[in-house]
Amino acid sequence: MEYIAHIRQKDKKIQTVEEHQKEVQVGCEQYGAKIGVTHLAGLAGMLHDIGKNTNEFNTYLVKAVYHPEAASRKGSVDHSTAGGKLLYQRYHKGEGVSMNKLAAEWIGNCIISHHQGLRDFLSPQLDSPYLKRVGQKELDEYDRAVAAFFEQVPADKLDRYFEQAVAELKLALTIIQEYKLPRITLALLIKYIFSCLIDADRTNTRDFEADEHTDWIKDHQSFFLESYNRLLAKIALLNEAKDADHPINRLRREMSRQCEEFALLSSGIYTLSIPTGGGKTLASLRYALRHALETGKERIIYIVPFTTIIEQNAKEIREIIQNDDMVLEHHSNVVDEIDPGSDDYDLEKEKLKLARDHWDRPIIFTTMVQFLNTFYAKGTRNVRRLHQLSNAVLIFDEVQAVPHRCLSLFNAALNFLHTFGKSSIVLCTATQPALDDVRHKLHLSEQSEMIKNLSDVGRYFKRVELVDYTAKCGASGWGAETLASFVRERMNEVNSVLVILNTKTAVRKLFAELDQEEWAEDRKVRLFHLSTNMCAAHRKDVLAELIQVLDSKVNERVICVSTQLIEAGVNISFDCVIRSLSGLDSITQAAGRCNRHGKDPLRQVYVIQSADENLNHLQEIKIGAEMTLKVLDDFRKKPELYENDRLSPSAMKAYFKYYYHRIKDELDYPVPKLGGKKLFNLLSSNKAYYDAYRNRYSEKLGLGSLQALATAEQYFEVIDNPATSVIVPYNAEARDLIANLNGELDIWELGDLLRKAQQYVVNVYKHDLVKLDKSGELFPLLNGNVLALHDTAYSERFGVGTEGDGEWGTSII
Repeated sequence: MEYIAHIRQKDKKIQTVEEHQKEVQVGCEQYGAKIGVTHLAGLAGMLHDIGKNTNEFNTYLVKAVYHPEAASRKGSVDHSTAGGKLLYQRYHKGEGVSMNKLAAEWIGNCIISHHQGLRDFLSPQLDSPYLKRVGQKELDEYDRAVAAFFEQVPADKLDRYFEQAVAELKLALTIIQEYKLPRITLALLIKYIFSCLIDADRTNTRDFEADEHTDWIKDHQSFFLESYNRLLAKIALLNEAKDADHPINRLRREMSRQCEEFALLSSGIYTLSIPTGGGKTLASLRYALRHALETGKERIIYIVPFTTIIEQNAKEIREIIQNDDMVLEHHSNVVDEIDPGSDDYDLEKEKLKLARDHWDRPIIFTTMVQFLNTFYAKGTRNVRRLHQLSNAVLIFDEVQAVPHRCLSLFNAALNFLHTFGKSSIVLCTATQPALDDVRHKLHLSEQSEMIKNLSDVGRYFKRVELVDYTAKCGASGWGAETLASFVRERMNEVNSVLVILNTKTAVRKLFAELDQEEWAEDRKVRLFHLSTNMCAAHRKDVLAELIQVLDSKVNERVICVSTQLIEAGVNISFDCVIRSLSGLDSITQAAGRCNRHGKDPLRQVYVIQSADENLNHLQEIKIGAEMTLKVLDDFRKKPELYENDRLSPSAMKAYFKYYYHRIKDELDYPVPKLGGKKLFNLLSSNKAYYDAYRNRYSEKLGLGSLQALATAEQYFEVIDNPATSVIVPYNAEARDLIANLNGELDIWELGDLLRKAQQYVVNVYKHDLVKLDKSGELFPLLNGNVLALHDTAYSERFGVGTEGDGEWGTSII
């Protein structure tokens, strides 16, 4: 008898369980082979849907497709437990911990979880959700499902395949021991295998539904070669420019050349400490393309702290390679995690899952939030992309922006991707944090820095001096009125001023104060506002206009008031920068927006304190500001300690030493709701809960795996106050897109619209979301899985607002 895996909607063609599992197994094997887990991943694909080999599921699926209005209640047919149960019953035998048991546990957990998210082996409740599913749950037609599977795959063939999987597991454990990797690496291996299964399953299902074929592994070498040649042509043009012989441009060329030389080395974890304004984007691309060609890497992924950096860097790279289809910008997840709480088969939800992007392009730009979510966030949406990070070149721009509580998790992920994933990792920043000087350290390569004679390079790039006004601001700081007066004084000396403050509230207050200034009426000062309340397309337009004004030959006068989004990765230059007190690394990045190209004599960057900032919910900024004050205090007492320069490498080194010492107990992601237990430990030995289990029951759990995988995912958030993605009606294209998302769409159309929607998304925090909802400004799309904003709540000046706002993004005051 043939059992049904899927029924195509447009023509009702059937894909059998046997066909689906064989095809998914091939995908899993190819994904798994990249890190040496061909059979471990393949085993997951081979067995993941054997629970569909039942009359009950056949009836359920036919009714769901042909009579959706009369379909069985949601979650009434469990098809994911059977594969995990078979592994447990067949191979989880004998006393003690064995490799067979570990393999059965790892793959079984992936199978039972492939519609929801990985289960705890041992939970805070001191039970095992994994064991409950595979060891205790009764399935009505389990024997039928297993018998049908063994008609497709003989038992001896399964046993031989399982032995190959166990051999891979043994080798993986040997590698972990040899490279002295922490126990969390075991959890990351499980997650990688899970990623292979999720993506292969979703991709095969999507291909069947769309009647298409997708290659599991894409060869982008010809594209990389073409792009590399285009880049060399671009560099040749720069070398012939009028200002090519400017000392800074000569130094940029030399650092770019050194990056290409470094590309000939083997894969590793390296640092690229080019000073701000040193041509980091082109230099890192030059390394990445040449290294991808030399080592056969599959893709190049840029990971940045802010979406604004995605917009500018992606634009710069698109202009070089001239092939938009090969570059993906992944700003946010437009669709939040919708995986069902039970083993659901909802056709609309399936369509949304299949339409999500899974990072299969050769060049990808994404954020640190999305990168960390890929490893540690809940459900299946994020982890699906994890395997795409293997055999890749990963460029981390402004790596110092890793949230401090995620630092150990970040280091573990990078060590895993290099050691197992064979990826090359480049940490780019002018302010390198000491990631190899913490407890769970990053394993940098032996010769890790790509640029020679960094201290000399820093001196050549000195274009600003940092002026400390923190004492002049007093203990409470300057309010908007006093700060506006200070800005006005600076505008009497220069043509452009950038003010960067730590909160959107402080930015709005200062902007409003400046917007009322009568003194500037005759001077025609143009006022710009930037914040993350504006969608990416909106910010891009404002930045483009701002850059055009700053670069004009008529010396227009400009004030820009912004949150920190402008201080990294945005190629823009002001005569003067005023930065509210924060971490010295952030202040250094802000300084990179002043006299960026060294065309003027030494310019000033002022550090002030704002009275309008409440940093109680921004602990990293608050602690960073406190540590910066320590460095500034050191400098007042003994400036030669820091080479008479508040922005010197020695000052930065002291800052990070102070900072990491201050937060040393936070680096492993403590979870207050679990009594301060560390998320890093939950994914490692989970010792606290295992000891509690032994004390309560006076016996062993009977598992070799103890990780609380689901619990760790439940409590993981990169940002303390997680936001919800909302599509905003910024322009006509955005409004059309919102309207189209309410129509009837196939998988490909839906996927295309969701990708386009990313540039019109604003991440709204919970308290603002509640306000917008109460005022009727939100409305649902795609059965409530996506939220959109009414026109009345989006301002062309400020973006999303819960108050009445102005009309224009710029003004003449």
